[in-house]
Amino acid sequence: MNKVFVDSDVILDLLAHRLPHFHFSALLFTFADMKKLELYTSPTVFCNVFYILRKELGIEKAKEALRKLRLIVNIIDSTEKTIDRALNSDFSDFEDAIQCYTAENHNISVILTRNIKDYKAGNILVQSPEVFLCSKGLI
Repeated sequence: MNKVFVDSDVILDLLAHRLPHFHFSALLFTFADMKKLELYTSPTVFCNVFYILRKELGIEKAKEALRKLRLIVNIIDSTEKTIDRALNSDFSDFEDAIQCYTAENHNISVILTRNIKDYKAGNILVQSPEVFLCSKGLI
């Protein structure tokens, strides 16, 4: 089964129904719910998503959305080593470096995001949900 790390923007596309990206995020999470994919993310992503969603939906609706999401998304931890690697990396965005090295440390081979250019310093495949789903023959 494909292990995939999902970044904040992909989750927000789903939960905030952000067009035109909602459709591909919805398909991605549907395939995960059907056990065709294993989705992973970090506590940092959950925090970022909550921060943004609470402004749009309110605290309780944001928490409820994340509770539902949590049923199909696995949370993986970052370590001291992850932080050290991120601090000493060539990434211009520290948070993206943490996400990249967190995924690598858990043997996840792809990160799904729409913010592909910020991951160019990493050694992991970075794709949009649309490209990933097409490459796997899921759409």
